[in-house]
Amino acid sequence: MSEPMLPLAIAVLTISDTRTEATDRSGQSLVERLSAAGHRLADRQIVPDDVYRIRAVVSGWIADPQIQVVLTTGGTGFTGRDSTPEAVKVLLDKEIEGFGELFRQLSWEEVGSSTVQSRCLGGLANATVVFCLPGSTGACRTGWDGILAEQLDSRHKPCNFANLVLPGRGQHG
Repeated sequence: MSEPMLPLAIAVLTISDTRTEATDRSGQSLVERLSAAGHRLADRQIVPDDVYRIRAVVSGWIADPQIQVVLTTGGTGFTGRDSTPEAVKVLLDKEIEGFGELFRQLSWEEVGSSTVQSRCLGGLANATVVFCLPGSTGACRTGWDGILAEQLDSRHKPCNFANLVLPGRGQHG
């Protein structure tokens, strides 16, 4: 007996001082992947790499009961204005340490030791899962294909994050 995949409402935020909707390949890659997996795009925005602008959008999505997952791309490195971890970490109720660890393990195969410069992170806030990915299209592909596709699929066993954020299925709070 195969149970149906329960689609999630996912918001995508691109953090960049230079990208526009026309040039945002990483955000578009995430949108295409989540849609192909059967999920629903709840919202999509682009904001500059500014702690307070990032935090405002992400906290609004966390507070919205209609949004179950927030994916960000960009701002996770070490260059001057990279500030996504600082913007998002304070909003999390629980951090998912294994997300960053597994991402860097998978990324090692593609970029070698440069993966240590990725400060991607994941966490849970107000029954919403939040995953912050690097800004490259390759990193978004690695994060989605290697981790998020399974972890956001309600059928994935033995456990997944979908069942934590679906109403009536998980433990909230």
